[in-house]
Amino acid sequence: MTPEEKAGQVLLPFFKGNHVDSQAAVIQRLHLAGSIIMGDNVPRDPQGKVDVTAMAALNQRLLQAVAADGRRWPGIIAVDQEGGMVARIGAPLTEWPAPMSYGAAGNETLTREAGRGLAGELVPLGFNLDFAPDTDVTAGPQDPTIGARSMSADPAAAASQGVAFSQGMLAAGVLPTVKHFPGHGSVTTDSHLSLPVQPAGIDVLQARDWKPFQAAAAAGLPIAMTGHIAVPALEPGVPASLSAPNYAALRSLGFKGVAVTDALNMGAVEKQYPAGEAAVKALTAGADLLLMPEDVEQAHAAILQALASGSLPAARLDEAARRVATLMTWYARTAPAPGTPGAGAPAGSGAALSSRVSASAVTVLAGPCTGALVPGAVRVAGGGPGDRERFEAAAARAGLAVGSGPLVSLIPYGGKPAGGDIAVALDAPWPLQDSTAPVKLALYGRSDTAFDALAAVLAGKAPAPGKLPAAVGPYPAGTGCA
Repeated sequence: MTPEEKAGQVLLPFFKGNHVDSQAAVIQRLHLAGSIIMGDNVPRDPQGKVDVTAMAALNQRLLQAVAADGRRWPGIIAVDQEGGMVARIGAPLTEWPAPMSYGAAGNETLTREAGRGLAGELVPLGFNLDFAPDTDVTAGPQDPTIGARSMSADPAAAASQGVAFSQGMLAAGVLPTVKHFPGHGSVTTDSHLSLPVQPAGIDVLQARDWKPFQAAAAAGLPIAMTGHIAVPALEPGVPASLSAPNYAALRSLGFKGVAVTDALNMGAVEKQYPAGEAAVKALTAGADLLLMPEDVEQAHAAILQALASGSLPAARLDEAARRVATLMTWYARTAPAPGTPGAGAPAGSGAALSSRVSASAVTVLAGPCTGALVPGAVRVAGGGPGDRERFEAAAARAGLAVGSGPLVSLIPYGGKPAGGDIAVALDAPWPLQDSTAPVKLALYGRSDTAFDALAAVLAGKAPAPGKLPAAVGPYPAGTGCA
């Protein structure tokens, strides 16, 4: 490969809107690894739903641009699709609950099936890499960024559930990505805005935040994402994504796959390292794939300039480009080809599985574990956009009338503690610690099927088998009905 080809092979850019032809041209001209698809790139039908045919055609156009460059391995078509709050591709694809559901359900087989189900619906659309699952260990209410994107506050559970979900994704033919090393669940700043600092020492990190990454390495998982988090115990003031000691720490866990940065256009990096500087610094430090530089042309030029000046060792660029090419060569040999029997799943085919996840996760923190929680009718308050409508529809399906009876208070993502007779956290369960409601439930989701699981518990038609995957005020982790 020429230096220009190697520099392109380590860059995974984004683009604005529906400018797919110009993105394809840039991919071919700069020899880029492929592209990530963000929410504003997703084609929609007149009803606002994802146009799956157009989405598949758009991704195929980008893959053709990679092929036209003469490479013998496929390009990367990536997306952020975790389930819950982070899902770039919506209906008619299955809506999945927040990943904390898997920690609450505590069933690795179910988690593996869900990973396969979520990924399977991405395959017919042309996606081959998903920046999921989030394997961060959440620290609880002082964690402002990850929250219910984390599967658990228990390092062992976050590790085992993350590996299971990833294995399911691989079985469906989509490359998973564990993230965000060295751990974003235990810092108190959002790296989208500014640079968080991880004050813990190495011993604490090894025993807590790094356990899921160690498990991922042991399982042979292919990709790990580094976060924009400064770790003074490794290199003060420098984001892990741009820090050689942090990449060395990741490799010390036995990880041999592709190390990808978190998006380089995020506030924690872009403010401090503009105009291609972040890309060169990350690559020099040990990154193999540079995600979403603010200006991919500048990043490509900066890599070549650093290579020519000797500030970027040629061997480091070779290593990174080789790892990305090896990953995609392996993927091409092992993943079922789109269109072959059993490869991919129709949009929406995971609905029953998503329902099982929520039904297995719903957790009673306070209140009775058996019998109906409401006497055939309920009132509802709170929630975010569409939540009350979804609740009312689910209540009707469960045979509950709406308009009288006990008050169910829905607490949305980032919501405040609520009173009423029954408080229900729809995302992270932390607001329940200050709720005055005598009955407290954690649902970890706001899909139609999550609300069905809630309504079934309220009506006494189903148990609530979930266990708290993180402490909530006076309720310790593991709280729930036996």
